[in-house]
Amino acid sequence: QVQLVESGGGLVQAGGSLRLSCAASGSIFSIATITTMGWYRQAPGKQRELVSTISRSGTTNCADSVKGRFTISRDNAKDTVYLQMNSLKPEDTAVYYCNAVIRATMNFWGQGTQVTVSS
Repeated sequence: QVQLVESGGGLVQAGGSLRLSCAASGSIFSIATITTMGWYRQAPGKQRELVSTISRSGTTNCADSVKGRFTISRDNAKDTVYLQMNSLKPEDTAVYYCNAVIRATMNFWGQGTQVTVSS
């Protein structure tokens, strides 16, 4: 059992930056089974899409639309994953959700944090 809490969203002008964080809580044994953490986003009327993921060992993956602008990182000691978002564009506007995968079979989701990028 893992709970995820996101923070750091807000309103920013195009070209600005935001840093999202997601803290995982639960038993140490449950947290130890997390293999991958990541960020997904969902814009109004659109499907939820992958933004970036990171394994416990540090292997990262990101969508082409954010490559070179967003950077994911993970602090295993704090059970926290971050998403540094630079050069934000209006098309980045969405609700951003933190995700954790346990034993490659179960997905846990945070409540989401709103990111709005104005022109």
